[in-house]
Amino acid sequence: MNILVLGGGGREHAIAWALAKSPRTDNLYAAPGNGGTDSVAQNVAGLNAEDGQAVLEFVKGNAIDLVVIGPEAPLVAGVADVLREAGVAVFGPDAQGAQLEGSKTYSKEFMQANGIPTARYGSFTELEPALEYVHELGAPVVVKADGLAAGKGVVVADTIEVAEDAVRSCFDGAFGSAGSKVLVEECLTGPECSLLAFVSGGKAHCMATAQDHKRAFDGDRGPNTGGMGVYSPVPIVTDKELADMTHMMKVAAAATAREPFKNDYRGVLYGGFMLTPEGPKVLEYNARFGDPETQVVLPRLKTDLVDVMMAVAEGRPDDIELEWDDQWAVCVVLASAGYPGKYEKGKVILGVEDAEVMDGVTVFHAGTARNADGELVTAGGRVLNVVALGKTFDEAREKAYEACDVINFEGKQLRSDIGAKAAAGRGTWE
Repeated sequence: MNILVLGGGGREHAIAWALAKSPRTDNLYAAPGNGGTDSVAQNVAGLNAEDGQAVLEFVKGNAIDLVVIGPEAPLVAGVADVLREAGVAVFGPDAQGAQLEGSKTYSKEFMQANGIPTARYGSFTELEPALEYVHELGAPVVVKADGLAAGKGVVVADTIEVAEDAVRSCFDGAFGSAGSKVLVEECLTGPECSLLAFVSGGKAHCMATAQDHKRAFDGDRGPNTGGMGVYSPVPIVTDKELADMTHMMKVAAAATAREPFKNDYRGVLYGGFMLTPEGPKVLEYNARFGDPETQVVLPRLKTDLVDVMMAVAEGRPDDIELEWDDQWAVCVVLASAGYPGKYEKGKVILGVEDAEVMDGVTVFHAGTARNADGELVTAGGRVLNVVALGKTFDEAREKAYEACDVINFEGKQLRSDIGAKAAAGRGTWE
């Protein structure tokens, strides 16, 4: 089979890596790819992943059998719609399904319509009513840009003043058109947990649990990022909580196969949960694999990913059976100095090969490229995802940090406490 993966981050490297292991894969392409995907796929730097017609032309010219859409922007832009209309097998929902991530208001209304527990909220297109609702809820409170903001359009405000500044920032254009509508939500308490599912034909096949670390600095301090580290499975999740989350994912999947959806959802549905004292509640849905959750979930998936993705794309949910490795996986993100704010690019990266020869270690590239001399250099805020598998949670954590120590580039920044709270037990959140 010839397969095209759209995207160029750590998630797409992990997807390409998993697809490359399948005996069914003949030719694998990544558009645009990065400095790591070129080890498992052919990078297609000049292809605009958000241009459906351009992607379709590449598909026709290279006899592509399956297109896997990694990021949210091409999904919201309707790339899957263009390809499906042309008879191409696509892993990823159409534009309507992608609105579950593309508009937080749309997603909240979907949850309410289907009885899925979530936080109280208000959606606003004008400043003053939004500020009034901030005061009505009181601090702490969460402020979100409605549209896509690369994982950075969320502020958890500990004070009314911070919340007001966040609302004004959205309406003042800090997140472009994504902030033209603003959500103000009650702040739920408890540990967060991600549960992703392969969805097709209204059925959900849930993956292993994972827990991301969104804040930039140790102790869950600093601004929100795209994710600074993650692990799978999540040891603090109870059987009851997992059953409740699984049920919610199945309810959501079933709802995507009936009105008002014109077509059934085919791809990954990401459930971001808060494990509140009242039980799990959905914080958000994403319409694709999580980043960096993918980087710990896929290394634990024993089932052939090509088989799964083709079954999803072709609407054959009953042909999906997932088998998981019982090892633990921990991922630590190495980021550029200054991330998630301004950062410099072009710093030479050393030691990746040394890390990857370590037992159970894989390094997924997120923001890397090759310079004119062929050297691996930084090309983004999140640079590398250092992943380790271990027989125990502690072993996986130790391996991941040992691998991080042998990789170096100017300004390397990382959190030193990925998984520390979970290792200490549920009480650390109380």
